[in-house]
Amino acid sequence: MATTPLLKRIKIATIAVPHLDETTALYKKWLGYTAIETGKVSAAHAILWGAHAMAGRRATVMRPASKADVYIRAVEIDRVANYQPLTTWGWSAAEIIVADPEKFHVKMSRSPFHIIGKPRFLSGYPTICAFQVKGPGNEVLYLTADTGNPGTGLLPKAGAEVGRPFIMVLATGSAERARNWYCDTFKMKRNKIGGNTVDIIQNAQALPPDHPFPITVAALADHGNLIEMDGYPANTGPRPRNHGQLPPGVAMTSFGVKNLDTFKLNWLSQPAKLSGAGYEGKRAACAVGPAGEIIELIEE
Repeated sequence: MATTPLLKRIKIATIAVPHLDETTALYKKWLGYTAIETGKVSAAHAILWGAHAMAGRRATVMRPASKADVYIRAVEIDRVANYQPLTTWGWSAAEIIVADPEKFHVKMSRSPFHIIGKPRFLSGYPTICAFQVKGPGNEVLYLTADTGNPGTGLLPKAGAEVGRPFIMVLATGSAERARNWYCDTFKMKRNKIGGNTVDIIQNAQALPPDHPFPITVAALADHGNLIEMDGYPANTGPRPRNHGQLPPGVAMTSFGVKNLDTFKLNWLSQPAKLSGAGYEGKRAACAVGPAGEIIELIEE
């Protein structure tokens, strides 16, 4: 009998940006994400994240037009000098389900988002189409849909022009090490690692167009929730960040779990009950993964 993964689903994708107002306005206008909670990061949250300097920083939690209870949380940080997305380890992108990538690409081409990858169908998945953009805070979003028969599609339904995050992309110095850690820690199925060319990463790192990246995915318990792991070259390394703040770009992923006591992880601080969207008074705790990424686990 197959083991059920201990990570249930993606709950929150946190992006750390220098200009919160600009980010939230653009996400509302172009992605249809509306703010459901605004305020400042509490000391309890900052301690939980292992980022003491985040206390008092402004933050907004946004929900897709589909009303799915999966959120994008934008938190304000100081600009990190010389940070370039898709060149360092950590959470590198959030992949969001959309209704029609080609139609949405036309719309986004008129937006302040920078299109870094045009719509194309995935090799080996002829009905899955995706394009990629870079947001105002140097966060990267993949915008994806399964254009095949709705009854047999591999991906979740968008429920709106732009739906929820369904894949979190992890950049790592070793796809094999990351895969083994996640599969061992969270009882996820161990999939093969393939060699794929990814033009947006090649372009970001000035690599030749035929440079292959070791890539694999691991599925969470709930359908349409995955982690993608991209192996980066040996000359890459940890993401730069300001002291005590969250890393820039896609900063953290929050996952739903049944019981924190199941895990034997080195928590950044003791598990704590937190209020607010995505927490609802339940216990949460944070740990650091194999690529230096911050992982938040929230009981539900």
